[in-house]
Amino acid sequence: MSERSESPRSPRESPRSLSERSESKRPDPATEFPPTLREVLLRPWWIGMLLFALAVAALFAWLGQWQLERAIDSDPPPPGATEVVRPLADVVEPGEYLPEPLNGQRVEASGTWHPGDFLVVSSRFNDGVEGYWVTGQFRPAGGAALAVAFGWTADRAVADAAASALAADTASVTLTGRVISDEGPALPPKDGAITDMTRMSPAALLGQWNDTDGLAVYRPFMVADLASTGLAPEGLVAIDSPAPAEGSNVNWLNIFYAVEWAIFAGFAFYMWYRLGKDAWEKEVEDLEENGVSVA
Repeated sequence: MSERSESPRSPRESPRSLSERSESKRPDPATEFPPTLREVLLRPWWIGMLLFALAVAALFAWLGQWQLERAIDSDPPPPGATEVVRPLADVVEPGEYLPEPLNGQRVEASGTWHPGDFLVVSSRFNDGVEGYWVTGQFRPAGGAALAVAFGWTADRAVADAAASALAADTASVTLTGRVISDEGPALPPKDGAITDMTRMSPAALLGQWNDTDGLAVYRPFMVADLASTGLAPEGLVAIDSPAPAEGSNVNWLNIFYAVEWAIFAGFAFYMWYRLGKDAWEKEVEDLEENGVSVA
C-alpha cells in the first residue's frame, strides 16, 4: 500500500493580513509624486518673494513714470523766444548753469571792460572758415565777470594785434548778444604755447584774467554784437552767431529710460518665477538621485 504524500497545507491567511500586505505594496504618494511647480510657488517663502518682486516692480514703475513726465515739455518756449532781447540777470545768475531752453538766448548787459584781459581763442569758424575769436572780460553791474567773444579773424597775427590794442580799454557800454553754455576747457595744442585755447570756456579764461580774487564768474559766455561793444578793433569782423534751431518738446532719451524701467519691472517678476522654477527642478532632481521613481 503506497503512502500518499500530501503537501503541507499553508494556513489560511486572514483578511486583515492580506489587507496589510496590500497596503505595504501601495506606492507612497510622497515619494512617487513630487510637488508641482504651482505647489512650490504657493509656499510661504515664494509668496514672500513674490511680494518683494511686486515692491521692486512698483518702484521701477514709479521711476518710469517720473521719466515720462520729464520726457515731454508741456510748456515749451514759443518759436522765436531766443530772439527777444532779455536782461542778462533775468536769464542766468553768476555761478549758475544756463538752462537748456535758454542756450542761445539774446541778452543785454551794461558794464565795463576789464583792462588787460583781452585774449585770443583759436579753432573758431565763421561761415565755414577757421579762424580766431578775440575775447574780453566784461564786468556787468554787480561786479561779476562775464566772458565775451566779440570779433573774428582768419589771421592769428591780426587777432593778437587786436587783443594787444584793446588791452587798456575800459569802455562803459551796454552789450547785446547771445549767451551760450560753457564749451569746457581743453588741453592746448601740442605744438602751441601752454596759454593757447581752442575752447570758449570761462573757466579756462579765468586762469589768465587779472584781479580775480573773490570774483564771481558767469558759467556761460556771451557772443556779443560787434557794434554794441564800443570797441573798434582793426581787422576784426562780427562773429557769425545764428539763432539756435528750434528743438523738439519731446526728450527721446527720457522716453528710452522710461522703457528701460518698464523692462526692469517685468524682469523682477521673471526672476521670481525663474528662481522658483529652479528650486522646484532641484527638488525633483533630488528625489531622482535618491532612487525614487518620479511619476
